[in-house]
Amino acid sequence: MIKAIFFDLDDTLLWDQKSIKEAFVATCKVAEDRYGIDPNELEEAVRKAAGKLYSSYETYSFTQMIGINPFEGLWGNFLDDHAQFKKMKEIVPAYRKNTWCIGLKKMGVDDTDFGYELAEHFPQERKNLPFVYEDTFKTLDALKGNFQLLLLTNGSPDLQKTKLAITPKLVPYFDQIVISGDFGSGKPDPSIFEHALSLMSLTKDEVIMVGDNLKTDILGANRAGIKTVWINRHNKVKSEVIPTYEIQHLDDLFPILTKLMEK
Repeated sequence: MIKAIFFDLDDTLLWDQKSIKEAFVATCKVAEDRYGIDPNELEEAVRKAAGKLYSSYETYSFTQMIGINPFEGLWGNFLDDHAQFKKMKEIVPAYRKNTWCIGLKKMGVDDTDFGYELAEHFPQERKNLPFVYEDTFKTLDALKGNFQLLLLTNGSPDLQKTKLAITPKLVPYFDQIVISGDFGSGKPDPSIFEHALSLMSLTKDEVIMVGDNLKTDILGANRAGIKTVWINRHNKVKSEVIPTYEIQHLDDLFPILTKLMEK
């Protein structure tokens, strides 16, 4: 009998990739207006620079374990009480500026002041552009009251709480919110799923995990013995990680739940 549903946050309920994309579009438009450079080429150059720089820092293995990507580093503040987050807080101002300066140089523009300006502009655009999938609230409305709901998200507590603060309607749906940076380990470590189960006083057979990422949400829940629903909105190719169920829209969750409740 399913009593609770665990939901991932980014790109399951919140459309984080679109928010990042639109923040890049708006920020690169500033560069186009100033220097006449191609905004799409600048975005590509900055994305590449971000990945390369991000992986060069001593905090990289920690960010991998907690689940914080290079683009979150371009706008998060990491005001968290943990030694590694404190290091990130020190690193990110230069990381942001250098990332944008490298991107500009690729486009033939050597202007560090402008690089700094873009680095400061990007976080503002990201905060102004929260996107929620159109089926998110309708689905949560239908589930609330019938199931216990828990949000299980990888990331910095400060950054994930910022995402929730700019989409305040989400928080009241959840009985518990678990953030990997608070717990000390991220998905796919099965221990964070076991922690979530203990918070809800439930067994692995009484919950189902819904998420978009096969390597974190689905793999971690599989390891913890929890049934999984992979939401594959964008027709991603399957990997060696096998979910219990696959859906394209959150609406598709209801027939699965009906079937499971009959067992």
